[in-house]
Amino acid sequence: MSRRRESSGFPAFLRRYLRPAPDADLSHWAIGIDLRAVSIAEGVRAALAVAVIIAAREIFQWSAGGEVALAALLTCMCDVGGLMRRRVPALLSFTVLGAAIVAGCGLARAGGLAVALPLGVFGLFCTSFARAWGQAAQQVGTLLAVVLVLSLDVPLPGVAVAMQLGGWFLAGGLWATLLTLVIWRVHPYRPMRLAVARCYDQIALLVADLRGLLGRTPAGAPEWEAHARAHRRSVRDAIETARIAVLDTLRARGAAGARAAQGLIRLEAADQIFAALIGMSDALENAPAAEQEVAGRALRRLRPLLVMLGRAIEEDRIKAAPIARSIAAMAQDAALLAEGSVLRGAFDHILDRLRIGLTLAAPATQMAGTGAGGAGIPLLRRIIEPLRANLDPRSLVLRHALRAAVVAAPAIAFTLIWFTPYDHWLTITIVATMQPYFGLTMTRALERIGGTMLGGAIALVIAFLCHSPLSIALAMFPLAVLAMAVRQVSYGLFIAALTPLIVLLVEAVEPGASEWAIAGMRALFTVLGGGVAIIGCLVLWPSWEPERLPAELRQAIRAHGAYADAVLASLSGEGVAGQVEAARREAGVASNNVEASISRALLEPRQSVGGAAGRDGLEAALVIDAALRRLAARLVAIQLDPVVARSLPAAGWLAWRGWIVAAMAALAEGRMPGERPEIDPTLTAAAEPLLRIARQVSLVGGVIGRVAA
Repeated sequence: MSRRRESSGFPAFLRRYLRPAPDADLSHWAIGIDLRAVSIAEGVRAALAVAVIIAAREIFQWSAGGEVALAALLTCMCDVGGLMRRRVPALLSFTVLGAAIVAGCGLARAGGLAVALPLGVFGLFCTSFARAWGQAAQQVGTLLAVVLVLSLDVPLPGVAVAMQLGGWFLAGGLWATLLTLVIWRVHPYRPMRLAVARCYDQIALLVADLRGLLGRTPAGAPEWEAHARAHRRSVRDAIETARIAVLDTLRARGAAGARAAQGLIRLEAADQIFAALIGMSDALENAPAAEQEVAGRALRRLRPLLVMLGRAIEEDRIKAAPIARSIAAMAQDAALLAEGSVLRGAFDHILDRLRIGLTLAAPATQMAGTGAGGAGIPLLRRIIEPLRANLDPRSLVLRHALRAAVVAAPAIAFTLIWFTPYDHWLTITIVATMQPYFGLTMTRALERIGGTMLGGAIALVIAFLCHSPLSIALAMFPLAVLAMAVRQVSYGLFIAALTPLIVLLVEAVEPGASEWAIAGMRALFTVLGGGVAIIGCLVLWPSWEPERLPAELRQAIRAHGAYADAVLASLSGEGVAGQVEAARREAGVASNNVEASISRALLEPRQSVGGAAGRDGLEAALVIDAALRRLAARLVAIQLDPVVARSLPAAGWLAWRGWIVAAMAALAEGRMPGERPEIDPTLTAAAEPLLRIARQVSLVGGVIGRVAA
């Protein structure tokens, strides 16, 4: 009976269809909690922006207070954080465009369904397309979509009323922006410090896992590959995020500012420590037990040292003495390794960078690809180029915007025809939940539904305790603090705290409304909207990740070929200063993109993976990713080993460089590489690392056809 129930009926079909691939790594679902992202200051600002206005509304019987409070709340949610030069344009753009939408959509609603529905659908397309200009524009677009949906609720009788309502929205947005300018300016460098400190924390986690591998007897190749995938990706993501924060600070404060320069130096030191650890992991995998033991003792000291540096950078208070003692103790452990060995070179490299991070004497290298002032791209070019690039049928952003508009259109029509004060939550949930990728849409729907249920229960408890309008306004203050404080911690927690705030805000604006009805209708429309968003991603213009994965793999192979070219060119004396570090960054970012694509593919429905053939291709992609990680580690190890550079003549390096570059170019096109050069086996220092690189190239060649198929 149970088997028959599983094989028939819509629920069973849906379960089979939505079930992720059996080897999906669920740790990559976007459901997580980062308690370090708690921001009390942001919560206090939101509370001041909302609760003060609601209290004034109740005390002075201010009829427009609800509109002003809503504008202030949404403006606070629109704040992307970081430096003022990034935040203020987003806040002001949202405020001005929101005021225009409030006035224009209210007038369109008065024009009837024939006017309001096309305008609403087109507006949702535009707000969803805003993600083409980056994270800040995406956040502004999502909240403008909320304003648009809410503005279609009530028809406005004339231009004068529309202008007045838009003016109140403008006032609320400016009030919240003013609070941002006053409260947040006291920590202009904090976003940069937090981002750089996170790099050191992520490297410390990598070191802890690396030392743990040395304690396992023996750790096999799959464990080393898992270590590379899990930790190198996290470190590279943290470094690239910090790089954006540091460059923003340089642009805002100038290259002459000592604080911004400190962040730049510490970030570059962290990046080079990361590179040395990659080379060290490659050497440790096959090192003798005695060398592993010595390296393990040094790594045991390195992890807390990195944690101390991270905390010192975050708090902007460096206690030099204990950090210096830890560096000296680690240097004594590293001195036990053989002179000239890869491990000794890696530890010496790390120690030099730790001293730079501590003393800030001078940067080890300039940041690749940037000028001293961090000059930015002209505004017009920043607007036109993403627009031109994404007005293409193959664009994921364009498909997402079209999908959002088409799926939300029936919900808007439902709101316009059978209007109730709560219908708009259906459309808002659809727009807020739907993401370009199916896996992200699923996780966002789960978090939003779970958070809404929990938040509705909290709202009922608060409503039971608070009865007067003033007590409700007072209760909204801690709720606003909590909601905005955890906004970057977890989307589910944010929704759980935001839901009671919305319920109380609705009750304050519409006295006499039942808290049970408000919470119940919000939960109902959230569940319906989440389901519609998931189905929309499945049915309309599905863009399955396995279809995009080959392109990511080709880019990663090319990037690693360029990295090998830069490293071997430097060994033969033909390299350009800074080229190796720039190529290493590109290779690391490309590997991260491949792993993110694989993770999304594994979380998509089984049918999108393509059955046995599709799973075979994903397994081949995992093999290629592991081989590229090992190739990159061997290249770093070659850089750190002074013996290797001297053990092969320039002609030999030139021959191997040409073969590796040609082989990687062939693999990127799906062709097999040619025969590798011969090498004198007596040149053991150079022969061993080059042959290991050749084996990784051969490994990629053995499975590249499965990905193409």
